[in-house]
Amino acid sequence: QVQLVESGGGLVQAGSSLRLSCAASALTFSNYDMGWFRQAPGKEREFVAWISRSGSYTNYADSVKGRFTISRDNAMNTIYLQMNSLKPEDTAVYYCAAGPLVSAQGNTYHYWGQGTQVTVSS
Repeated sequence: QVQLVESGGGLVQAGSSLRLSCAASALTFSNYDMGWFRQAPGKEREFVAWISRSGSYTNYADSVKGRFTISRDNAMNTIYLQMNSLKPEDTAVYYCAAGPLVSAQGNTYHYWGQGTQVTVSS
């Protein structure tokens, strides 16, 4: 059974940094493109970043461009989201997802993690 497990969330002050991890199991990780999404209370889920299966290509939402960095380690079956200069509006549950295509559309991803909470205080 495919599992994606996020970790690294927490409560931080504005301007701080966090690194999220997403560990995958029971899938050929290097065959999947990966994405990070987030959902704030009362809002729809939104795209944050994606990374191609080789790690050669990345893309970011405008709201996080220049502050967040997505990366992956195929030997460790893990992707990361380095989040710098965090803002209160970054507060959300962050989800990783695996799929056959790089995409900002959540419905193209086949597998999802359970999410990790990130709270940024002002």
